[in-house]
Amino acid sequence: MQGNVRPETMERITTPALAEAFIEKQVKELRAQIGDKKVLLALSGGVDSSVVAALLIKAVGQQLVCVHVNHGLLRKGEPEQVVEVFRNQMNANLVYVDAVDRFLDKLAGVAEPEKKRKIIGAEFIRVFEEEARKLDGIEFLAQGTIYPDILESDGVKAHHNVGGLPEDLQFELVEPVKLLFKDEVRVVGKALGLPDSMVFRQPFPGPGLGVRCLGAITRDRLEAVRESDAILREEFAKNGLEGKVWQYFTAVPDFRSVGVKDGKRTFAYPVIIRAVNTTDAMTATVEDVPFALLQHITQRITTEVENVNRVLYDLTPKPCATIEWE
Repeated sequence: MQGNVRPETMERITTPALAEAFIEKQVKELRAQIGDKKVLLALSGGVDSSVVAALLIKAVGQQLVCVHVNHGLLRKGEPEQVVEVFRNQMNANLVYVDAVDRFLDKLAGVAEPEKKRKIIGAEFIRVFEEEARKLDGIEFLAQGTIYPDILESDGVKAHHNVGGLPEDLQFELVEPVKLLFKDEVRVVGKALGLPDSMVFRQPFPGPGLGVRCLGAITRDRLEAVRESDAILREEFAKNGLEGKVWQYFTAVPDFRSVGVKDGKRTFAYPVIIRAVNTTDAMTATVEDVPFALLQHITQRITTEVENVNRVLYDLTPKPCATIEWE
């Protein structure tokens, strides 16, 4: 396989034709590397791991074993989409693991953001290890490493959480998109036939909604985050903001306030909307969302989402805020 340095002469993949040429080359290299052995992939449903899965399916078919771990912290409809696209449409050898209760039980009462991240990462490794040990003949581990990961973290894609597997499970790595930038990965994903909703998915933190359910995670607030986020994404898509705004999401803090609903006093959570634009994620500006649209989104969230009685819009750029809240 290629080294970890992108050649200066390497042409950027900006067109379907260039993507097809890249796919053809990678398929040959993957077949040469893997031979008749099996390869394991932690398939999150994000664009990087999804493109790697599609490449490997094209190259080695059923020799690829995809493991999708549903830890309960994914956005609405994402686990179902992974199963539909890869198992039902692409005939992938997919292992689906429902670990929702396991993760949420581990996270109960944990409020400190870094502790939550470590628990989610460590538990993912344990679940993935357990699934790996059930399989025979696995000699390779595929990862959705892309070139910025190599530049920033010496090639270890930390958010896939597979770098901490035990010594006896140190498979040979397969990293077919490791010399590509994110925009190039998306072009390749389109050429491989993945749906736009997967190819153009927004950046999503490794711990998922775990860092948008602020403080100690509770099931009611986690569902409030998931449902309000789905409404926000739906309304941004309807109103032409889906491709215009770099990242947008909701967060629900761990406090409640007094409100009124149907003439009765309520004591419920606020939903915070975050919508920002950036080129490098080092700085970010806040999107000027039309006030009428914000009012409509507020009406939908307060009407349709349980345990919510306020909607707030975060006006803070980065710096002094960060993009995520935790």
